[in-house]
Amino acid sequence: MSDILLNIDVIIYLISEFIIYILLFVGFWVSIETLIKWDYSSYTKEQYRLEKRAFLVMSITLFAFFIKFLLLPYFVFVIDDLSDIISGAMCGAGVISSNNYGMPLLFFKLLLIFMLILWIALNYYDLESKSYDYFIPKNYLLIAIFMILSLEFGLDILYFLSINPNQPVSCCSALFGQLEGSNPLPFGVNIEVLLGLFFILFVVVELSLILEQNIISIISIPLFLYISYFAIVYFFGTYIYELPTHKCPFCMLQKEYHFIGYLLWGTLFGGSFIGLTGAILSASISKKTTKTKKVSAILIAIFFLVSIWYVVLFFIKNGTLL
Repeated sequence: MSDILLNIDVIIYLISEFIIYILLFVGFWVSIETLIKWDYSSYTKEQYRLEKRAFLVMSITLFAFFIKFLLLPYFVFVIDDLSDIISGAMCGAGVISSNNYGMPLLFFKLLLIFMLILWIALNYYDLESKSYDYFIPKNYLLIAIFMILSLEFGLDILYFLSINPNQPVSCCSALFGQLEGSNPLPFGVNIEVLLGLFFILFVVVELSLILEQNIISIISIPLFLYISYFAIVYFFGTYIYELPTHKCPFCMLQKEYHFIGYLLWGTLFGGSFIGLTGAILSASISKKTTKTKKVSAILIAIFFLVSIWYVVLFFIKNGTLL
């Protein structure tokens, strides 16, 4: 057995993921049966039984989703903690990149969070409708979530099984630095153009959410999320570290930097996913999601202000920029 699987944090994480998987497997199985037999216009005992089971599945699913949201930052904490025992790793960047399963696993975790937020919102409108107007699409979405969850759980196991603590891994400087003069920024842009796109997209996203322009939100939010990742790693993050050569999305999650990465990435992904959910539901089922979009706009604004604050603070302290 791999030494990594004997780590107490990894054990707690994998047991928690397994429990969630079992709970959602029950929801998946019942959802399939319910979709086959569901007929809301019927007043039979069978339909009454299905409605009771549907409510039970909803309760189990919401509980599982709540734990799943907590497990994402815990997963980040676990891989960051493992950097102390893996040769060459200075933070979670080296650990997550230690094998071919880490980055796909992180991608599917983020995808699941978005799908869970979408399901919770759809479930809310389904209950609000009184006649289960969105019951069928909600259950199809739950089935899709379980399929992605199955893939993610398999990647979880493969990822931790494949980590060799004695095999040296690359540090964040090697992974995110500008090696041999290559440009790591998207579309081959320079840092000035990247920052210009960052500010423009922030304004577009905020206005589209406030003015409830759904199509613009659906297009601009993913673009803002993509550009923001590079802006944080290759510009704003250097002001958090106060070192122009330190470019890493993981080190800012550590105690030395007051865990600011959790706030920064949490508001970025949380605000983006909530805003995208509101825009998609408004466009697809014609529901007013004003409150959801306001929450998204606030979270994205917090992310923006925190990012800018570190640049301003550095300039105040040193009278210059990096």
